[in-house]
Amino acid sequence: MSIAHLCKREIVSIEATATLKDAAQLMRTRHVGSLVVTARHGDQEQAVGLITDRDLVIEALSRALDAGEVRVGQVASRRLASVPGTAGIGEAVAVMREAGVRRLLVTEVDGRIAGFISSDDLLDELAAQVSGLAQAMRSGIAREAVERGSIPAAAPRPVFLPYGTPGMQHSIAESQPH
Repeated sequence: MSIAHLCKREIVSIEATATLKDAAQLMRTRHVGSLVVTARHGDQEQAVGLITDRDLVIEALSRALDAGEVRVGQVASRRLASVPGTAGIGEAVAVMREAGVRRLLVTEVDGRIAGFISSDDLLDELAAQVSGLAQAMRSGIAREAVERGSIPAAAPRPVFLPYGTPGMQHSIAESQPH
């Protein structure tokens, strides 16, 4: 599945000249954890960075910066990591790993920003795929049981390991049969 199908299409941006307080308020109102930082170049608005809720905590709060005075552009990451919408999960993971980020911009063929993808989004999709595989395996086992008839399971029997078995860590009380 392509990243374009998984990404969040709502892109919330903020001007680099806005204050950190403005950024925090916008994140709160729009229920997002990151904002694309923009700047005007002539008559065009361009993405110049990214600011996350983590940036606000690590860079501003922990250093006691005045959120009403410090500008977003002073704190935002200037290194934008992106992946084309046609990329797969593996490629997105590789870009995140190389860039050391948890969020990527997803781009259209012409370079415009199409959306965001986060490590959480990727984990959700991978978990769904693994869950689907597990369900397929259970379905196969159930189908085989119906086709071949059920074989009664053997009754479990206790097994005791002598105290001091190499590689085993247990207390004396655990090693004694009950």
